[in-house]
Amino acid sequence: MHDIIIVGAGSAGSAIAARASEHPRRSVLLVEAGPDYRDLAATPFDLVNGHDNSYDDHDWRLSYSPTQGRQVRFPRGRVIGGSSAVNTAIALRGMPEDYDEWASLGNPEWAWEKVLPAFRRLERDLDFGEAPWHGDAGPISIRRYPPDELTVPQAAFLDAARRMGYPDCPDANDPASWGSGPHPMNKLGRLRVSCAVGYLAPARIRPNLAIQPRTLVTRLLIKGRRCIGVETRREDGAIERVEGRLVVLCAGAVGSPAILMRSGVGPRAQLEAHGIEVARDAPGVGQNLCDHPALSVVCQAKDAAHVDADLPIIQTILRYTAEGSDKRNDLQIEMLTFSKRRDGSAAFAIAGVVEYQYGRGELRLASADPNDGPIIENRFCEDERDLRRLVACYQEVLAFARQSPVAELATAIAFPRGGEVTEEEIAGLCRRFAGSGYHPSGAAKMGAASDPLAVVDQYGRCHGVDQLVVADAAIMPFVPRANTNLTAIMIGEKVGEWLRTRGGLYGL
Repeated sequence: MHDIIIVGAGSAGSAIAARASEHPRRSVLLVEAGPDYRDLAATPFDLVNGHDNSYDDHDWRLSYSPTQGRQVRFPRGRVIGGSSAVNTAIALRGMPEDYDEWASLGNPEWAWEKVLPAFRRLERDLDFGEAPWHGDAGPISIRRYPPDELTVPQAAFLDAARRMGYPDCPDANDPASWGSGPHPMNKLGRLRVSCAVGYLAPARIRPNLAIQPRTLVTRLLIKGRRCIGVETRREDGAIERVEGRLVVLCAGAVGSPAILMRSGVGPRAQLEAHGIEVARDAPGVGQNLCDHPALSVVCQAKDAAHVDADLPIIQTILRYTAEGSDKRNDLQIEMLTFSKRRDGSAAFAIAGVVEYQYGRGELRLASADPNDGPIIENRFCEDERDLRRLVACYQEVLAFARQSPVAELATAIAFPRGGEVTEEEIAGLCRRFAGSGYHPSGAAKMGAASDPLAVVDQYGRCHGVDQLVVADAAIMPFVPRANTNLTAIMIGEKVGEWLRTRGGLYGL
């Protein structure tokens, strides 16, 4: 029997495995559905290439409905390292206010002053490591592109931002910052510094850490009020029951709620409809789904060399606050060096993103079969507060497309065609075409037991099921005002340290 079974080797799971296994007398098993590439030299190019996401070779093949009447792909990493191994390598933190608001919702351990040490511990910031809000010795290397490494569209974007009156922001992870500047990124050259690279590579030597790839966890084993292990299925079809003193579910913002429901922890009516025996009626599982609604302006490029798909897709960022908003930096605009169009023509894009989301979606089981992905409905822009701010952001994105020197890079605005649209027409586009920033979170949120939708407490311990912890983006009460990868790693850092140093919290 293992002391700790960790389900999912993604951003949080890898960090937890590395930190928890620092306790030499605690046996840790890390189970991952995807493959494991132990040697960086043998790692496929799509995982090494931080210039763009990996979309196909290491993907769960999920789909989602961002708005009513649409069904599109929803890429998530299926590999050791999880989505940290396939994403855009953006290392951005949320606002301090995000974490303080989490704390106010019954989770005082997640206040900004409590999470900052974990953010510092995880990073090796190569530009601002001496700053009091940064770390310089962590497993995840972070740097920013200097001006001479920017692509032509990215440099034009920053130039346009200055002309439009936005301040320069050399460090977007400065807690007080706003404006435009280089993105903090966990990249070294082209190399994506995933959690497989930063956390697991140096931890593999430990004899108390076992990594089991290509093994799908079909369900949790729950006996009475206690989780006693997991049921797994290998690629050859072999089914195995693996017992442990503690199970830590880190299958991701989509995978963790789905596994909970398949195991009988979820809304009673939904579980019974799929013939699943109810272990605990937990109405919050699958609810409270959060993400970042986004919509892009696509520009036809004059020079295809400037938008070559072998260039870095993202290097810069603008964070700012919507007019009249009390949520600082609740909007974001990013330049995409290249945009892949169906007709193959050369294009770049500028994306507007709502970073503080009020609306909520839902995640439901399609069936009890673990081969069937869940039904994911984001319901973007159904909340008028989100719609109003995305419309305003999109108007600013259009202004960027018309601003020199960005305007000189394009022959035309391809979407929306010609770029001449009214506010009402933009609202229609948002309701129809807003898409995910691929930052799902919140569908197994943490909170006090008195909150009927809270699934776990502030330590990740499942309400009503002993010896079961959930620790990944699913437990976020809401999505922070940033790409979620760094916050997911921070969650892994905190829970991993608690497992190492405060095992009594978890019955260890």
